[in-house]
Amino acid sequence: MSKKSRPREDFKTMHDVFDGFTNRTLYKLITQGHFEGLESPISIGKESNVFSAIRKDGSRVMVKIYRLETCDFNRMYDYIKDDPRFIDIKKGKRNIIFSWVQREYRNLLKAREANVSVPIPFTFSNNVLVLEFIGDDGAFAPKLKDAIPKNPREFFEKIIANMKRLHKAGLVHADLSAFNILNHNEKPVFIDFSQCITLNSSRSNEYLERDIRNICNFFKKIGLKTDEAKVKMQIKGK
Repeated sequence: MSKKSRPREDFKTMHDVFDGFTNRTLYKLITQGHFEGLESPISIGKESNVFSAIRKDGSRVMVKIYRLETCDFNRMYDYIKDDPRFIDIKKGKRNIIFSWVQREYRNLLKAREANVSVPIPFTFSNNVLVLEFIGDDGAFAPKLKDAIPKNPREFFEKIIANMKRLHKAGLVHADLSAFNILNHNEKPVFIDFSQCITLNSSRSNEYLERDIRNICNFFKKIGLKTDEAKVKMQIKGK
């Protein structure tokens, strides 16, 4: 969309693409100045769509929109109910989805504070999350699965270092793989923190081991020798 377009004009282009509630949430964020309008989709999923969006100064952000009608809120609730930060959540489809978005925002903030390489979370409202755009010249950074690092060993070690910092901050990503890591100029950036859990979750160790297995298996496929047990010890600082 043009940088000169007005919020009302941008709002009209979103009509019929999203439900009325989501349109109102997007319009609210536009009028608050977080972005001027959505551009092209970065990813389209069953539960959420991610778009690039232009700001008044010409820079870009990512806008992640959870689809109210297709989200698996029962699966979301299974994660949230084990999170002590959301112990008082009321079970109801929208309540769960809104808490899910808030949870992703808070997880990203905590990860940033721990110096984990993640997009900056700018704001959220209802089922919409606004994040730092990761890429150059309007092109979104590719996922690791689509952009094999020039130096796999170095990239692997950077991933493990980020996992260690995340663990030290009391979090486990819980869905880490080559699908949820960007290769931005040969540096890993972790994305999709909605499933991220705290270490005091009853399943944190299970999810940590799964994350490690996913990463090790990917790098094994491209010729790198990896040791899951050793990686786990590195992450836990033992």
